[in-house]
Amino acid sequence: MNTNLFVGGISYNTTEESLQEAFEQAGSVVSAKIIMDKMTGRSRGFGFVEMS
Repeated sequence: MNTNLFVGGISYNTTEESLQEAFEQAGSVVSAKIIMDKMTGRSRGFGFVEMS
C-alpha cells in the first residue's frame, strides 16, 4: 500500500527530480509530482510525493 503525501511551501525552482531525491532519504519513492500553473507554466509551490 502506497502513501500519497502533500508537500507545500516548496521553492518555485524545485524540480520533480530534486523533490524525489529529498524524500528518498526517508524511504522508497514511487513518484514525485510538482503542480504547475496552466497559464504561466510555473510551479504553484506545492506537489505530491507517493511513497511505498
